Amino acid sequence: MTTRKPLSTIVAESLSEKIRSGALRPGAQLPTEAALCAEYDVSRTVVREAVARLRSEGTVIPQQGRGMFVSEAPGPRSFSIPEHALKALPETISLLELRLGVEVEAAGLCAERRTEAEAAALRALMEQVDARHDDPAAVQIHYDYDFHLAIAEATRNEFMHGFLVYLRPAIVPRFQLSHLVAPGLKDAYYARIHGEHEKIVEAIEKRNGCAARQSMRRHLCNSLGRVRALALASGVETTGAEQARAAESLFAELRPVGADG
Repeated sequence: MTTRKPLSTIVAESLSEKIRSGALRPGAQLPTEAALCAEYDVSRTVVREAVARLRSEGTVIPQQGRGMFVSEAPGPRSFSIPEHALKALPETISLLELRLGVEVEAAGLCAERRTEAEAAALRALMEQVDARHDDPAAVQIHYDYDFHLAIAEATRNEFMHGFLVYLRPAIVPRFQLSHLVAPGLKDAYYARIHGEHEKIVEAIEKRNGCAARQSMRRHLCNSLGRVRALALASGVETTGAEQARAAESLFAELRPVGADG
């Protein structure tokens, strides 16, 4: 007597096959819940369980405010990441979460405090950074960090800017963009990042702090989602002892001599 697979497993396997066959290409948006319910004649609960399974495998990733998208990263068997970089994934994810807490507010303060010259310089820097469509194998995933530093500098809060400068050596030289983006999708990826940058700059130019915060949060959450998907696809645990050791090492020099914690 054979055991029937759960409906959520059937839906997940069907979607996985569409992704493998190219019917759903990397970067493509998944159909809506309603459309999947109608296609497979199942409930929303079943669809949500199926999508959650694909997300846990790193096959699909969320983009804040837009929905679920097929991961642009090559499959885990078609690329290799150096061992030292894999070990850095937990720390990288934690640092991105930390950046969210600082840079979302920095974007808002920048919009409220920037000068006309700083707004113009930000746009010029964004255009310069976004005009380069380098080979993903030759560029780091945080290639736009100078743009983020310029926003922090215009907050008039030296602690925000100084903290992000301090984090730079720990954040930037980690992963190549090729670990997240298949070569054939690089132009589409660069175009989307430019669109996210454009929203941030437009809000800053309009002195709209609320919109600047929202746009920065969306930009960083999308980046965080891609790195989390990479960790899931690589089978890397993103919490626990590795993260604790990384934090201990990173912030050791900030503690006064003789401090016990």
